[in-house]
Amino acid sequence: MTGADIMVKCLIEEGVTEIYGYPGVAIAPFYEAVRASGKIHSTLVRTEQSAAHAASGYTRVKKGIPGVCAVTSGPGATNLITGIATAFADSIPLVCITGQVKSELMGGDVFQEADITGACESFVKYSYLVRDVDDIPRIMKEAFHVANTGRKGPVLIDVPIDMQQAEVKRFTYPSEVNMRTYKPTVKGNMVQINKVIKELEKAKRPLIYAGGGVLLSDAGDKLEEFATKHNIPVVSTMMGIGVLPTDHPLYFGMVGNNGKAYANRAVAECDVIMVVGARVADRAVNQPDLITKDKIMIHIDVDPAEIGKNAGPSIPLVGDAYYIFDDLLVKEYDADYTEWLEKLAEYKSRLGDKPAQNSKYVDAPAFIRKLTEAMDDDAIYVADVGQNQMWSCGYARVVNGQFLTTGGMGTMGYSIPAAMGAKMAAKDKQVVAVCGDGSFQMSMCELATIRQNDVPVKIIVFNNGYLGLVRQFQHYNYADNYSVVDLSGNPDLEKLAAAYDMPFIRVNNMDEVDGAIKKFLKDDTRYLMECMINPLANC
Repeated sequence: MTGADIMVKCLIEEGVTEIYGYPGVAIAPFYEAVRASGKIHSTLVRTEQSAAHAASGYTRVKKGIPGVCAVTSGPGATNLITGIATAFADSIPLVCITGQVKSELMGGDVFQEADITGACESFVKYSYLVRDVDDIPRIMKEAFHVANTGRKGPVLIDVPIDMQQAEVKRFTYPSEVNMRTYKPTVKGNMVQINKVIKELEKAKRPLIYAGGGVLLSDAGDKLEEFATKHNIPVVSTMMGIGVLPTDHPLYFGMVGNNGKAYANRAVAECDVIMVVGARVADRAVNQPDLITKDKIMIHIDVDPAEIGKNAGPSIPLVGDAYYIFDDLLVKEYDADYTEWLEKLAEYKSRLGDKPAQNSKYVDAPAFIRKLTEAMDDDAIYVADVGQNQMWSCGYARVVNGQFLTTGGMGTMGYSIPAAMGAKMAAKDKQVVAVCGDGSFQMSMCELATIRQNDVPVKIIVFNNGYLGLVRQFQHYNYADNYSVVDLSGNPDLEKLAAAYDMPFIRVNNMDEVDGAIKKFLKDDTRYLMECMINPLANC
């Protein structure tokens, strides 16, 4: 039995059935062991960054098991870094395996050597360099535990080829993990929980401000139960979209630079704000002192380093949102927030923007609303980065499905591989990726992966011939002096779709939208749709 065989046995013990990656000599022993096992399916992506994005989409839908990607050394490993950083910024649990040159050659600048553990130091929860083949079972057990507990995130395991080839006499997989330096807090402090209840009881205008941590802890249902029980309004960050159905009467939209005016008004005027699973980042709150001015701020997060990092809370509460809402739900208190809800409803009615219904181009907000109303209630919507993301956040209807995107890093090219991983995790659900013509070209090579593995992902490209969000920034800040944003060299997507054996439809204006959406969603097959957007449309 070799080190590579042991690695695969460990993955099987953890319930892994899918790996995304790109092989090379330095990781070849591992992939041979995967093949020989017959128990794990390997998906060959077309560029290593997509391996991490696909694993991210997979684990965000599958839940419970971190996504796994495996690539070779040198450029294979360095290409993976952006995907690792993307997962780290959004707290997505991944186990990332990289091959490495022989142990005796490390440090000699030999062919395809890169210090990947050093390069990724600021983008991983933890990293391992295997120096003894007998350590592999412990390392693998710890890696899955660290990735999927506390504040979740990617863990890197760098394995020299000689460690993969080394012979081992016996294999024992640890039954538990005992790391003295890693013991995340899960249960909330009851003294602090009682303080939260007292402040909510005194409040006249409370607000729940929910981030992606709520979804990562599977606490969405519990948050909804708590908010409904006490009639507390809810806003979300971009990564928190889906904590409540977007049409829920208590949901008042996404906050921030690109959020809803009425959501930001709610944040400004509340007297108690309960921040749950969010780090109060600049895109959500560009002046952190305003979130604490003239109000009580309660900050709930599983990562104590996030509490108070950007804004000082009145009541810090460390713990997993799932268990904290469990404790909050058994607490009883009396309060009437009717007047506050009526005011927010009036703001929403007055400040809510209504998407246009007629245009000589496709109006993206109106299109997204029509699309998501036609999609299944449990469908998975994957947004890329750019204007398409802003429109998606503002107008996508999410019922009991999922809204996936990259928030912290804002990585273009995320949606197609992430949607592919999501569909492989949930074969019975609709999965639609929405991207711009710029972000599409970041990962259009994965159309080959989709074709090869017959993954019925549906892809929508908003084509405006520009890097739209950058052009918009230049419009407002540089008096329409556009620089390096022209995408007039775009490929003919109809011919591209034909090359990858994908059905294709082009939508030129709003009159064509209803019929096109019906055709696009009709069957569970891969499909490419191009929507022609006004080149100068702004979010």
